[in-house]
Amino acid sequence: MEVPVEKMDEAVEQQQQDNRGQWFVIQTLSGHENKVRDTINRQLNLGDQIPVYEALIPESKVKEIRGGKAVTVTKKLFPGYVLVRMDLYEDFLDDYGKPAVNKDAWYFVRSIQGVLGYLGNAQRPPALTEQEFLDMNPSLAGDAPAPTLVIGVKVGDIVRIKDGAFMGYEGNVETIDDTRGRLTVVISIFGRSTPVELEFWQVEPAV
Repeated sequence: MEVPVEKMDEAVEQQQQDNRGQWFVIQTLSGHENKVRDTINRQLNLGDQIPVYEALIPESKVKEIRGGKAVTVTKKLFPGYVLVRMDLYEDFLDDYGKPAVNKDAWYFVRSIQGVLGYLGNAQRPPALTEQEFLDMNPSLAGDAPAPTLVIGVKVGDIVRIKDGAFMGYEGNVETIDDTRGRLTVVISIFGRSTPVELEFWQVEPAV
């Protein structure tokens, strides 16, 4: 089936837009990351002629134990920061011989409620290199890594066993096996240190 010319033009235009701009790091108020990202993207969808193209939050998926079950949740890798793809600098130089700042793009981002400013030089923030961008977004560097299981304890912590034959005992975490979702806890039984292997969900941090 032949694709209409106008559809092809739209696809080309979208591809060109996707390749424009550089990534800059924007600092936000804590807890306002989603609101800032959504506000920027929503405003851009209105078709304003501003050289700002996309906003995203570096995130990763992790597994947590909730109610005795492993659930996958999304965690922010850098709380308090949002990445914005934009043309912040013009093609011509300013009075100091440096690329002039595009004031429309600058003030558009700075005017978003919850934005504290650009990361880096207050007047001339640097753009991220491609490698820096990928380092901040590992899921975009290739195949997305499998969700990591997070249990909130580490080797050496004291935990309480809340299920199984040793329920109520407390002991030190000796080893953690993220792949199998198990850990070894050393407890005292009849005055002897005894290592027991448990599922992640069977323990909780001792208060």
